[in-house]
Amino acid sequence: MMFWHGGGWAWWQAGLMWLAMIAFWALLIWAIHALVTGATRRPGQAGSGGPRPGDALRILDERLARGEIDTEEYGRLREILGGGTGRSTAGSGSAR
Repeated sequence: MMFWHGGGWAWWQAGLMWLAMIAFWALLIWAIHALVTGATRRPGQAGSGGPRPGDALRILDERLARGEIDTEEYGRLREILGGGTGRSTAGSGSAR
């Protein structure tokens, strides 16, 4: 098109071009951000989908340390969680 000979785009065509350009760059920036955060996120990190396997045992250990539960309750819950095999419960001494 020759804009200098009276031809040209209507205002809505120029506006649509600007809108498309902004949408393109926004989509490109979002895609790069999603790829980078997806590649650098560690398994088990917040937002990565689901709890980590050791979370229940860690919480149970913290509850014992704070005194919310006693050693008998700790041992019972640890056996329920399936993490008690091969380990001694806290406060019961070593299994040697």
